[in-house]
Amino acid sequence: MKLIIAIVQDQDQNVLSNAFYESNVRATKLSSTGGFLRAGNTTFLVGIEENRVDEVLDIIKQSSKARAQYVSSPVNLDVSLDVSASYPVKVEVGGATVFVLPIDQFYRF
Repeated sequence: MKLIIAIVQDQDQNVLSNAFYESNVRATKLSSTGGFLRAGNTTFLVGIEENRVDEVLDIIKQSSKARAQYVSSPVNLDVSLDVSASYPVKVEVGGATVFVLPIDQFYRF
């Protein structure tokens, strides 16, 4: 038995949730917030048999696509920090961060 923790962007959570449902994969969905862009994320917790881990990882990979996004970045124009402006910076967001952990015991009551 393995525990898969998948952190995906909120834009991908519906697609991933539906893909889990269609593949008969039980998952617990938690709201979370990312640190870099302070954007909404969704964390999925999946307890799964070892022989289905690759299947679940493929579902996550297909459902969570990376994409480019522009964010404002502050720029100080003065050494005294009196004047500041911002300009858009292109960053890559999306995709998934996935952890696969061994589970000693699993119960469903």
